[in-house]
Amino acid sequence: MTAPSNRQFRLKARPVGRIERGHFDFVTQPVPEPVPGQALVRVQYLSLDPTNRIWMSDMDQYMPPVAIGEVMRGGGIGVVVKSASERYQVGDRVMGLTGWQDYCLADEGENAMAVLPADLPIPLSAMLGACGMTGLTAYFGLLELGKPQAGETVLVSAAAGAVGSAVGQIAKIRGCRVVGIAGGPEKCRYLLDELGFDAAVDYKAANWREQLAAATPDGIDVNFENVGGEIMEAVMARMNLFGRMPLCGMISGYNSGQAMRADFSSILMRRIEVRGFIVSDFMDRFAEATQELAIWYLEGRLKHQETVIEGLEQAPEAVNLLFDGGNLGKLVVRVSDE
Repeated sequence: MTAPSNRQFRLKARPVGRIERGHFDFVTQPVPEPVPGQALVRVQYLSLDPTNRIWMSDMDQYMPPVAIGEVMRGGGIGVVVKSASERYQVGDRVMGLTGWQDYCLADEGENAMAVLPADLPIPLSAMLGACGMTGLTAYFGLLELGKPQAGETVLVSAAAGAVGSAVGQIAKIRGCRVVGIAGGPEKCRYLLDELGFDAAVDYKAANWREQLAAATPDGIDVNFENVGGEIMEAVMARMNLFGRMPLCGMISGYNSGQAMRADFSSILMRRIEVRGFIVSDFMDRFAEATQELAIWYLEGRLKHQETVIEGLEQAPEAVNLLFDGGNLGKLVVRVSDE
């Protein structure tokens, strides 16, 4: 029987513009052997996120950029197949930074991976989406920074994506009127018919500004910003006095190769409270939030939609779906069977 090997994507060059396979070396290495305090994890699902693009760049960011020659950083879920650690048992499902590879090592201490409950009543891939990091991003960004009140208008851009779809649903749970911005009639119908949004704006339509005005007749109280650029500027111009704007991402500029510029005059004139954040800012409260997200999921109040790409080898091309608008909900790569 042939011994298993570990395929890895290692960063070869920093992208300028669109991500291409040539930016990586796809190498095969021996499967690592855990030393005391470690466990060997077979990766099952790899999470693809806009932050992957940031990690590839040598720019100011919240984590060190991935170094040339290093395994591409990425979150994921896997199963422990060998353990030399009391923390991890063979068969445990774990979640954390797995990297773009078939196998990784789970350590103890500060960088320990989370061990998922054995009787988890939620699909594993949902733990990367609505009930995982993307759900937590939506939860804390909206509730802690946006502070929505029942009856207020909450707008979210990239609303058919993983974070945006969760933001809109949580806002509905909190009794808000929800407007989503998404690309194309199909995604807008999804927001309205499947997720229960009150209005949807198709940013690919020529009259998207008119759609935005019609969808927000009483202005906007909370703007959960994922996109940046001219859409962000147009939304800010419709925000009410003392509105709140959690700034989660500016995905429209990640592949431009240039610093994103914006007209922030609306922030002054409308006294908008803007706060950039990273989900890890709230790490000490992950457990309580995950429990609430899971309850909403099991009650059917928080739906999880995903786009699943088959095979680790597809990761470099698949990540571009995030920037092309080609995914619906959470984008994941199935690396191996559960």
